[in-house]
Amino acid sequence: MSGPRDQFQRPLRDLRISVTDRCNFRCPYCMPKEVFGPGHAFLRDPQLMTLGELTRIARAFTTLGVEKIRLTGGEPLLRPDVPDLVRALKQELNIQDVALTTNGWLLEKLAPALHAAGLDRVNVSVDSLDDATAGKMNGLGFSVARVLRGIDAAAALGLPVKINCVIQRGVNDGELLTLCQYFRERGHALRFIEFMDVGNTNHWAAAQVVPARELVARIAAEWPLESVGPAYRGEVAARYRYADGRGEIGLISSVTEPFCRDCHRARLSADGKLYTCLFAALGWDVLGCLRAGADDVELANYLNRIWRGREDRYSEERAGLLAAGESRPKIEMSYIGG
Repeated sequence: MSGPRDQFQRPLRDLRISVTDRCNFRCPYCMPKEVFGPGHAFLRDPQLMTLGELTRIARAFTTLGVEKIRLTGGEPLLRPDVPDLVRALKQELNIQDVALTTNGWLLEKLAPALHAAGLDRVNVSVDSLDDATAGKMNGLGFSVARVLRGIDAAAALGLPVKINCVIQRGVNDGELLTLCQYFRERGHALRFIEFMDVGNTNHWAAAQVVPARELVARIAAEWPLESVGPAYRGEVAARYRYADGRGEIGLISSVTEPFCRDCHRARLSADGKLYTCLFAALGWDVLGCLRAGADDVELANYLNRIWRGREDRYSEERAGLLAAGESRPKIEMSYIGG
């Protein structure tokens, strides 16, 4: 499919849509409770994109080449009309691949509606199987059991499930093999994500990053691994299959092995701002353009101009910026969905 290319000749293929900036967890690496506490001003309903506006904006992106859409938050399942949005993306826009990322707290209840709406797959965040560690990492002391029940409920319906796990040295890296064993037995692909310096409030430190290569080596010492090539151009996870045929793992190594040169992803915040990088500071007001009266062609042209001007590659520049003692303000992960 043809479409615009940015300043590094990267096409636009994937869109992440944050449907709410609210979340019922307070994970320190995403939404630390000391910042996002009772006094934090979340978006009000009039500031959020409506279902109709979300559908129109998504349609404009499809004219530029977007083939995959992932719904995120905050926690997307806090928004009641998410199944309706999934249905619109699948049935009205014929999106090939509609996925959703969730913390899993509401998944057991909502999996049937999501499946019926046509959701293609779901990613669930599980950073620990130990309640004490899980409670620390979700910021509110919640047990992981309810999340695991949600995963089981989705899988029982036939929804493909992947597990996202942020590994931090000294926090949950001691559970690496336990996590692998649990999800190997259940047939779910497990994706390990390096702790990233997203936003300005998560107290990121390079010493807490466990490099993807170290994770692979530790897992392979227990269960031999075989490298698997990317399933499609621009896939961010480096994939490995267990040599015994018991599934696979993926590594997202934005810190130690950046993949900016093949990034095809745009991000839309819950209030309709377009961010061309996870580490961007400023977004383009797509919702404002729509509400100002832009028709579908004008909206697509606006998005086209933004993407053609894109030159983001922060992860490739990170090391040099850190060495020079430079820092850049960045939008919070919870606002644009990671």
